[in-house]
Amino acid sequence: MRIAIVGGGISGLVAAYRLRQSLGNSADLLLIDERDRLGGILRTKDLDGEPVDLGAEAFVGRRPEIPALMRELGIEDQLVYPAGKRPLVWSGGIGHRLPERTLMGIPADPESVAGLVDDETLARVSAEPTRPLVWERGSDVSVGALVAERFGEQVVRRSVDPLLGGVYAGTADSIGVRAALPTLAAALDGGAGSLTEAVRATLPPPSATPVFGGIRDGYQVLLDALRAAADVKVETGTAATRLTRTANGWQVDPIGAVDAVVLATPAPVTATLLRDVAPAASEIAAAIRLASSAVVAMTLPKETDLPDNSGILVATGEPLRAKAFTLSSRKWPHLAARGVALVRASFGRFGDDSLLDWQDAALVRAAVEDLTAVTGADIRPITTVVQRWRGGLPQYAPGHARLIAELRSATADLDGLALAGAYLGGVGVPACAASGTAAAARITARLT
Repeated sequence: MRIAIVGGGISGLVAAYRLRQSLGNSADLLLIDERDRLGGILRTKDLDGEPVDLGAEAFVGRRPEIPALMRELGIEDQLVYPAGKRPLVWSGGIGHRLPERTLMGIPADPESVAGLVDDETLARVSAEPTRPLVWERGSDVSVGALVAERFGEQVVRRSVDPLLGGVYAGTADSIGVRAALPTLAAALDGGAGSLTEAVRATLPPPSATPVFGGIRDGYQVLLDALRAAADVKVETGTAATRLTRTANGWQVDPIGAVDAVVLATPAPVTATLLRDVAPAASEIAAAIRLASSAVVAMTLPKETDLPDNSGILVATGEPLRAKAFTLSSRKWPHLAARGVALVRASFGRFGDDSLLDWQDAALVRAAVEDLTAVTGADIRPITTVVQRWRGGLPQYAPGHARLIAELRSATADLDGLALAGAYLGGVGVPACAASGTAAAARITARLT
């Protein structure tokens, strides 16, 4: 059996690993990626001789996929957890504590956003349960439209946007309720009388389990372990240019005939490859839009007077260019032990890629100036590195869940083909790993 995995991000690598597990040595696995390296939007580089993640630097700790993978691969000793510090929200030129008792920034009570929004907005949040809620079962709207109508614009821009911006590189206006907050949509579908009631019903119960986890020496450790365990042949710098069906399987140009194929590629690339074999599916995948972002990582003198918080999220409308700062050496105990302070500045939101065209020096200067503004500290970087992610994050717009259901339906009869990637079931690393596992299961069922 010869199987092609197109796309060498975490989704494709997990698919290759699971295929090796299920099919054993009988499978000839070939992974190709148009980049010159594996990992997709996960990337670990050395900064002052120490590994630093320049893409995702954490995963949701309450999901099982990544800890389970690390145990299987024998790298569980690399699992680390944050120090438990909370981030700030920068709004109105002041740092505020990140609201508690919220669902992705949507408050469960007025006390959650007290101090972050004005008195008029607080009164509106308090009165929300008394106002009739119009919600059609199965409908979908943007998170921004729903929250603004129920709680007011300030809650959207100061509480919800900063959190959604970190996850999707978008805003509440570009993200749909049903795909991004499915438990909230389910509560509304179930007859919740108000948004307050729906949020309260879907808040996770108190738990001692850390919200996030990380990998001590960076995601490269996981990528390398997956590649080795998958025993997969790798061709980087090789883009799949065409996909066609054959009498016994598939033809993937330029690598030739295969029995099965996993497309672990971004939605636009998937759309191009499906054009000849599934035109309807191709049109659906092409409708999914992507957001770009950039990260500036920098080391600072250890004594730099940074806030004792895990990070700083920037509310929409502030006169800053960065959308967030991760105070990495405050957030992670293993990074705090290094001889320097480590900070990551994040840039870019859906619909505005202009900052990605700036020269590295301009992005670094913006990061330093904005970090100085929000901390009041004397920011003097020792070393900096810039990483751009063009089209790195799919936007889970209103109607996204319906689109994905239609896409799965349109590819259901394509025996020996499976899809994986961040646009299917979530942008986080655990969700991508789950999509790779599901793709491998589909291929295995077809071949065995």
